[in-house]
Amino acid sequence: MKLPIRVSSTFFMVTKQLNSAKNRNQYVMSLQTNDSIDTEKLNPQAEELEAGLSNNERELIGIFLKSGILTSKQVQHARRVSSKVETPKPLSVLCKELNFVTHDQILNALRGTPLSMSLGDLLVELGHIRRADLQLALDMRANDNSQRDLDQILVDQCLIDEETLIRMQALKLGVPFVEPDFSEVDRRLFSKAPLNWYVKHGLIPVGRESNRVRIAFVDPQKVQNLGDAKQIFGSDLLCSMTSRTYFEKVIEWVKRGSKKRESISTTESEAVRLVDKIILAAIKRNASDIHIEPSSDKLRVRFRQDGVLTFFEDYPKEIIPSLTSRIKVLCDVDITEKRRHQGGRILYEYPEGELDLRVSFYVSIHGEKVVIRLLSRKGMLLKIDEVGLSPQILEQFKKGALYRPSGVILITGPTGSGKTTTVYSCIHSINDPQTSIITAEEPVEYVIDGITQCSINPKINLTFQETLRHIVRQDPDVIVIGEIRDNFSAEIAVQAALTGHKVLTTFHTEDSIGGLIRLLKMNIEAFLISSTVVSVLAQRLVRKVCSKCSEPYKPTAAELQVLGYTTDDIVEMSFQKGRGCSDCLHTGYKGRIGIFELLILDEFVRNAIIDMKTSQEIRQISIESAGLVTLLEEGIYKAALGITTIDEVLRCLPWLQRPRPLQELRRYLGGL
Repeated sequence: MKLPIRVSSTFFMVTKQLNSAKNRNQYVMSLQTNDSIDTEKLNPQAEELEAGLSNNERELIGIFLKSGILTSKQVQHARRVSSKVETPKPLSVLCKELNFVTHDQILNALRGTPLSMSLGDLLVELGHIRRADLQLALDMRANDNSQRDLDQILVDQCLIDEETLIRMQALKLGVPFVEPDFSEVDRRLFSKAPLNWYVKHGLIPVGRESNRVRIAFVDPQKVQNLGDAKQIFGSDLLCSMTSRTYFEKVIEWVKRGSKKRESISTTESEAVRLVDKIILAAIKRNASDIHIEPSSDKLRVRFRQDGVLTFFEDYPKEIIPSLTSRIKVLCDVDITEKRRHQGGRILYEYPEGELDLRVSFYVSIHGEKVVIRLLSRKGMLLKIDEVGLSPQILEQFKKGALYRPSGVILITGPTGSGKTTTVYSCIHSINDPQTSIITAEEPVEYVIDGITQCSINPKINLTFQETLRHIVRQDPDVIVIGEIRDNFSAEIAVQAALTGHKVLTTFHTEDSIGGLIRLLKMNIEAFLISSTVVSVLAQRLVRKVCSKCSEPYKPTAAELQVLGYTTDDIVEMSFQKGRGCSDCLHTGYKGRIGIFELLILDEFVRNAIIDMKTSQEIRQISIESAGLVTLLEEGIYKAALGITTIDEVLRCLPWLQRPRPLQELRRYLGGL
């Protein structure tokens, strides 16, 4: 193993400041050499720049000037820019944005020079986190009963990734960061002490360099254990830092190699208990999906909450076979088949009710990944007024589509965008004793009194094709097709509309125009589409700002530039952002809301379809004649009202053209 970076003993000089106990000082002082930090004052020109700078900025700028990566003139220019920007930025970040210096140049200048500022301040000054993020983490630490360290809180709240944090810790202390391959780790070094000793002291030996042992610390606060390490590996050590993840992987790797790990019980009863624990935890967190993911060294479980995957727990890899088998038994699928993908369903009963679970088994190189979708059989039915449509869009949808006697209404969007909820809200709104409604679904997700629902079951040849052949003979007024998935189901929907039925169905497309284009690609005649489709409603789900910790927020110049807006365009708007609290698990978001794009086909749009115009041309005609408001535009408007954030809008919504001014959007969308 070759690690060419030589460690400066100044690492241990800094630990003297971090650890005030007398014995810690002795460890630190015992390793000091002639290496020292240059404390020579800045030149007179540089000293003039110190006025008005914070101590942290003064320390960093001083290093940059001495190393020659910045000039006094560049620093002065950056300070002038800093005084004019609306959102304050650290001086080093501004210098990077002005192309005076690169990130690598900054790291090279700081490497090997211990810094007096705190780790949190360093992360802020280098632009890795915001000052508000640091304050949030500090507040959480003050109120955290588990007494987590600041760095652990920053990682847990996804404010920074673990590797970047450790690299910054190493940079602050003036030591290298290492993560060599397992093949380079000398297993014989581990035999010098029990594995529990390494875990307790927070260090691992990673190899030898010129007859000196390199030690990697996982926690800078455990450098006081250096004296114990010297007793085992010798007094002449090379010190570095590594990530907690790598540390744990090395410990686990050594355990397996030495065959000293205790066997883990994977009996059937243990698997039953674990499956119940995971599902009940997902229900408690109101998760929509459970991801059970095998890897080379563990089993990871994650939940999808408000559309975002969040970590739940890791389990030993030995539990994988019994856990997967238990879920297969519940699904009634082939327990012996491990080479092919499978799918199944579970009716899961628990004290508060029951759930429909849709399960997918996907064969991977490390085993079968299991994804479970949770569908509540007693799910709350919403009325169409409650799904989140803007007032004027809602009125257009009711008059132009939902309350019309016939025609096809398409609800489009990707998986997990809330299409089924919208379809059921439409059914709930038009369901009355004078109307016959019949459905073909896979599976039935909400049970509604007063309508006829059919759950597709291919195992007994109750397929979509077989069901759709019979559905029109049931004298329905409204036909609900769970999803248009092929040419046959598309033709049935169109033919039913031609004979005077109202058809509600879903489609997987990016936006409303995409729904029309995809029907054309299915070889449905253009004149049939233009004469039967009355409306296409595209939708997405975005996270809502947490109402408990929301606070006014002013978009940055960079965000406005991306949207094509100026500060004058947002004067009357009330953007909000969640600070993070225990109620929203410190994410700043709680719950989700729908973003919609409604296209009511008028004469101009129908003619464009018949003329086989491009999607961009149809979209432009729809905007000009049918008053189409795109998904991005409605998302921006709801962000301007403080319901969601610009970050969430840009993360979730398709960008197909530049949004119109907010004042113009207000005329189309109305107040909320």
